Amino acid sequence: MNWLIPPKQYQSLGDSVALPAFVRVLAEGLEDETATDQVLAAFSSLGVQRAADSADTPFAIRFHRDDQHAQDAYALSIRSEGIDIAAGTDAGLFYGVQTLRELLRLHGKRLPCLAITDYPDFDRRCCYLDCSRGKVPTVATLKQLIERLASWKLNELQLYVENVFTFQSHPDIGVGYDPFTPDDIAALREFARRHHVRLVPSLASLGHMEKILMLSAHQQLGELPGYRGWPGGTTLSPQEPGAIELVADLYADFLPHFDALDFNVCGDEPWELGQGKSKAAAESKGVGRVYLEFILKLYDLCQQHGKHMNLWGDIVLRHPEILNDLPPDLVMLNWDYDPNGPRMQRTHEFREAGLTFLCCPGTHGWKSHGTRLSQAMQNTHQFAAIARREGASGLMITDWGDAGHRNTLAVSLHTMAYAAACAWNGSETPAPETSIFTERYLLHMFGESSVGQCGAIRAIGDERLGEWAYFAALERLSAPEGFGTGFCQAHPVINDMPLSEDEVAELLHEQASIRIDIDPSGLPTFDQQSVAEYDIARRMNLLALERVHMARRVRVGKSIDTRTLEAHQEAWRALKPIFSENWLARNRPSRLDDNLVGFDQAIAETIS
Repeated sequence: MNWLIPPKQYQSLGDSVALPAFVRVLAEGLEDETATDQVLAAFSSLGVQRAADSADTPFAIRFHRDDQHAQDAYALSIRSEGIDIAAGTDAGLFYGVQTLRELLRLHGKRLPCLAITDYPDFDRRCCYLDCSRGKVPTVATLKQLIERLASWKLNELQLYVENVFTFQSHPDIGVGYDPFTPDDIAALREFARRHHVRLVPSLASLGHMEKILMLSAHQQLGELPGYRGWPGGTTLSPQEPGAIELVADLYADFLPHFDALDFNVCGDEPWELGQGKSKAAAESKGVGRVYLEFILKLYDLCQQHGKHMNLWGDIVLRHPEILNDLPPDLVMLNWDYDPNGPRMQRTHEFREAGLTFLCCPGTHGWKSHGTRLSQAMQNTHQFAAIARREGASGLMITDWGDAGHRNTLAVSLHTMAYAAACAWNGSETPAPETSIFTERYLLHMFGESSVGQCGAIRAIGDERLGEWAYFAALERLSAPEGFGTGFCQAHPVINDMPLSEDEVAELLHEQASIRIDIDPSGLPTFDQQSVAEYDIARRMNLLALERVHMARRVRVGKSIDTRTLEAHQEAWRALKPIFSENWLARNRPSRLDDNLVGFDQAIAETIS
C-alpha cells in the first residue's frame, strides 16, 4: 500500500469489492457533517452517488460509535456488503474517513477487502506557521491549509503572531502588515473545529518584538534599543514595568478569541537579555533567573485567562538551573532544526523534570527557495523517534519565514505531510534517505502521473543549496552588499559560501535541467498554486547560482559577457510578475513590495 499516513494495524481479507453506482450512508450517532460530506464527495468523484435512505441498496457505509476506541482511534473494515467505520468519538470517525479517502485515491472504485485498527503515536499533532515575517495568509488560504492538514490527521494549528493582529488597546501595532482581525480568527476557529483541528494561539511575548518595539510608543520598553539596527531592539526588558503591562494588554485583546486551552507565549531567542537594562540584575542573579522571573509573570497572565502555558525550550535548556523552578503544568516546546541537534539530544531533561513537552522539528523552508529537504526529513524523523522514546505528548512541525518570507508554502507542504506521518505512525513512515515518501506524496497530492517528478522535487530541495542561496540571489555582483530593504535585506554571503566553482557549475547545470511537469488542470486550486510555486522555487535557485557564478568572476577582475547579464536580468523581469501573482494568490498584499525592491535592484544593476 502506498499509504501517505500509514495505519497502525492492517489486515488484508484477500478479496476486493467493486463500488456500486449507489451507496447508502448509515450514520449512527455521527454528528460530524464534514466527515460525511468528504466521503460522499470522494464517492461522487468516482461516479458513485448516495442512495435515498429508503432505497433497497445492499452496499452501505456505516458510521457508528464504539466506546472501546480511545480519542482519535478508529476501526475501518471493507467487505463485500459495505464499509464500516467505528470510533469512540467524532474525531476518530473523521480520521477513519481520511484513511478511506486515501484508499479511494489509490484504488478507485475497486477497493481491497481489509480490516484496519488505527490510532496515533501522539495526542498533539501540530503545524506551526509563521505569519509575521512577511506573508500574512488570507483566511481562504488558511482554510485550505487546515483542510489539508486535517486530511493528514494533524489536529492542531498555531499561527505565529508578532504584530499581525488588530489589538484594540494598541491600534498602532500591525499597521501596514495586514493583520488578522477578531472576525478572521473566529472564522478560522470555527472552520478548524469542523475539521477536528484546534486553533491554538501563539504570540511573541519577550523576544522577536522588534516590529512592536520599533514604534515610538513602545521603544522605551526594549532591553537594548538600537540592537541590530532596530530602534527598540528585539527584546522586551524585564526591568521595564511597562513591558509586562504591554503584554497584559495584548493578551487581553488576543486570547478571548481562542477557545483552545493551550497558549504558546513563545519566549524564545531574547538575544539582548542581560546585556542592556537588565545587565545589573543578570550580573547579580544570572541571566537564567532574570528570564525565569519574567516567564513566571507570563504564567500568571495565562492563569488569569484560563490558558495552559506553552513555552519554547531553548532558553530553559541554556539555563537548566531554572528547570525545577518552572510551574509543573507548563508545556515545553523543544525545538531544534539540526538533524543531530544538541537540543534534540537533551529532550530527556524535560521528562526528568516532570514537565509535559512537545518535540518541534522544522520544514527548513525558511531562508530557502526549495527547502533543504533531506535535512528537514532527517530532522523530523529523528525528532519523532526521540519524542516517542521520551514520552512527548506531541510533535509540532514548524515553518518559518525569516528574511522577508520569500519561500513559498508549497515547498514546505511535503515536510508537513512527512511530519504528519511521523506523528501518526512513525515506525511505518519511510526513512528520510529514500525517495519513497516523496513518491507517495506526489501520488496523493497531484495524481499518479506526477510520481515521475520525484527527482525534480528532491533536486529543488537539494540541501547543498543552503541558506546562502536565499541571500545570494539578491547580492550585488560587484561587492558583498545585499539588495532589498528592512526585514527583506539580503545578507552578503557569496564571498564566504562553502561551494567550489566546480560545485556551483554542477548545481547550475542540474537546476537548469529541472522541469516541473505536473499538469495542474483538474487539481484543486490549492494544489494548482503549489505547482506554480515549485516552479518559482526552481527559478529562484537558478538565479542564485547564476549570481554566484557571475559575482565570483567580477570580484577577481574578470568580465561578464553583456548578453549573459542581460539574460539574467530578463529572467528577473519575467519572474517578478509571476512571484507577485503567486504571493497575492495565497497572501495579503502587505510586505510584498519590500521583497520586490530587491528584484528591482537586481534588474537595474550594471557592471562597469
